[in-house]
Amino acid sequence: MKSQNQAILSIGSNQGDRLENVQACIQLIQLEIGTVFSVSKLYETPSWGFESDSFYNCTIAIHTPKSAQKLLSSCLKIEKKLGRIRSLKEGYQSRIIDIDIISFENEIIQSANLVVPHPLMQERLFVLLPMKDLQLEFVHPIMNKSTQDLIDSCNDKSSCKVVANLELPLGKFNLQHYNYIVIEGNIGAGKTTLAEKIAQDFNAKTVFERFADNPFLPKFYKDQNRFAFPLEMSFLADRYQQLSDDLAQFDLFKDFIVADYHIFKSLIFAKVTLQDDEFRLYKTLFDIIYKEMPKPDLYVYLYQNTDRLLQNIKRRGRSYEQEIPADYLDKINKGYIDYIHTQTNLNVLIIDVSDRDFVKNQSDYMFILDEIRKKMKK
Repeated sequence: MKSQNQAILSIGSNQGDRLENVQACIQLIQLEIGTVFSVSKLYETPSWGFESDSFYNCTIAIHTPKSAQKLLSSCLKIEKKLGRIRSLKEGYQSRIIDIDIISFENEIIQSANLVVPHPLMQERLFVLLPMKDLQLEFVHPIMNKSTQDLIDSCNDKSSCKVVANLELPLGKFNLQHYNYIVIEGNIGAGKTTLAEKIAQDFNAKTVFERFADNPFLPKFYKDQNRFAFPLEMSFLADRYQQLSDDLAQFDLFKDFIVADYHIFKSLIFAKVTLQDDEFRLYKTLFDIIYKEMPKPDLYVYLYQNTDRLLQNIKRRGRSYEQEIPADYLDKINKGYIDYIHTQTNLNVLIIDVSDRDFVKNQSDYMFILDEIRKKMKK
């Protein structure tokens, strides 16, 4: 699964406190544009194409939900926020900060205001050497050359001296402190999307629930009483089989694993949907299965209020979900909260994201990561 685009940005500064300018730029990109998952060393290089003070340069790799054009717009806003004033004069000028889009996915873009890959990247050591630090499997989509190939054929002989190691903003979160994280939530809460983002940004192994082809689900939403028990038994069997198979591939003591569900969600939904006698039978089987399942190091429950859940469900457009009543979502949420509070051996973090959009707003995503970080400190 992939919900974000990967881009490489080049950052430079030759005015004021160059180190502070570059560090501030990286932090703003992390907060406002996308997750900075790799940072090069910082290089001091002579000005390129004009006479001026030397530059500090680096490259960063980011994950962002933005399109290339929106990424460009956001980069220009950050330059302006950091004090850059663009001159109408032709040619190169000194600048407090400069952000160039070097690559965007594997795309070739040629528009009036954006050309990707950057048309001069292969001529600039101050771009290529930092790119090598990122240790990405980059291949120029037009020239069909790797970063090392581009360095080897580059005619630029400028001095590029390493002057500092830059801090990776993600380093402070250290989510790998946990080996196994589960992201859970009600229908439409965004658990899969968040799990995808964290997995991409922290290079985690993933376990995603597969349920879209469950033949009982559309029938259940039309006639809950009739199809509740076969639906819940089907989900329980599928989840048990999938979790057993998927987790068996990983080392729960070494790998970093992110999942978008845990087996006990089966009990939550069954408690809401089944009649009392059906639930008693169901719980007997569930308890046997539950004892065998690995428990997560951290269980994150994304809470969203019912109105927001209904909006999300409508927006994602699954036909069989469109008739889900609000009171059903209320019962599911209450079931989660009640059950979570009984789990004394489960490390739980409840995050209210009712007023947050961690897909479109990078700052909301950073808020969630920070909540997880604070939980680790306790």
